[in-house]
Amino acid sequence: MGEILRLPQFKAWSEEDVKRVVETNEKQRFALCRHPSSGRLQIRANQGHSLQVPELELTPLQTLQDFPETVAHGTLLRHWPAIRQRGLSRMGRTHIHLAPGLPGEGAVLSGMRNSSEVAIIIDIPKALADGISFSRSANGVILTPGNADGLLLPRYFSRALQLQPRRSLLPLE
Repeated sequence: MGEILRLPQFKAWSEEDVKRVVETNEKQRFALCRHPSSGRLQIRANQGHSLQVPELELTPLQTLQDFPETVAHGTLLRHWPAIRQRGLSRMGRTHIHLAPGLPGEGAVLSGMRNSSEVAIIIDIPKALADGISFSRSANGVILTPGNADGLLLPRYFSRALQLQPRRSLLPLE
């Protein structure tokens, strides 16, 4: 972290500022740890977005018992027609991000924006049977690279819920 704080664009911030941001970040996007040999403080991402981040703490999820009861992707209603047709896409990211539940459930800390209007529930048994891989990041987000094209196809959607203004089922077809 010292190397970052010495860069001109970060000179205004201290190690304490960074610690405060990491500790108070609602989505727990970052973590602090000590370098094993030097003991120097390091910061790391809990998941990579558009960058390949080496040494992410990702736990492979390989059996149904590894998953929460509900795995969902949140989006805006205006995107639902395209997603319903083509599936979820990494869109330049490393993974498709999924939440371990629905908004309002205690375990959902990260993985779905509060502004999400639609929750797409993923059929985990079907996806696993077809060889789609999943992992969990250190902040609890469930990640998948999707298929070879970076997609999680509509056949892996079990339900779609409109979340706002009230919860209701949306058609999958």
